[in-house]
Amino acid sequence: IYEEFGHFEGLKVAIAGDLDHSRVAKSNMQILKRLGAELFFAGPEEWRSQEFADYGKFVTIDEIIDQVDVMMFLRVQHERHDSGAVFSKEDYHAQHGLTQERYDRLKETAILMHPAPINRDVEIADHLVEAPKSRIVQQMTNGVFVRMAILESVLASRNAN
Repeated sequence: IYEEFGHFEGLKVAIAGDLDHSRVAKSNMQILKRLGAELFFAGPEEWRSQEFADYGKFVTIDEIIDQVDVMMFLRVQHERHDSGAVFSKEDYHAQHGLTQERYDRLKETAILMHPAPINRDVEIADHLVEAPKSRIVQQMTNGVFVRMAILESVLASRNAN
């Protein structure tokens, strides 16, 4: 996000998807709020707890998609849901996923993110994963470098002791 915009203050960021089961959502909501971003949360009501309300506003994807600077989707973690709580892939995509119609409504300067792995045609239409507004591959690449730096730091501090 910083590489794209050069700041966080005042950016409108929507995080959409399986909020309750996502470590990514929780860490992003904490840090992005501290850095001054305005946060919005979208996704099935069954998958979002009130803790998110302390950091931003609950919306539907259709209410917010044309206003955000960053649209971040989360993986539906099928393995963490009871069989009765699961949407069909088609229903989830139609109600909560990034369709071509929703993509077309994004601001010209907006970017699309997803921490991966992606359930293609569930969270994001397959052909949009590598679309011009997508920063998903860059996000995954940066994540590898961040994890490498953290491991190096931890190992260096252990060796120093």
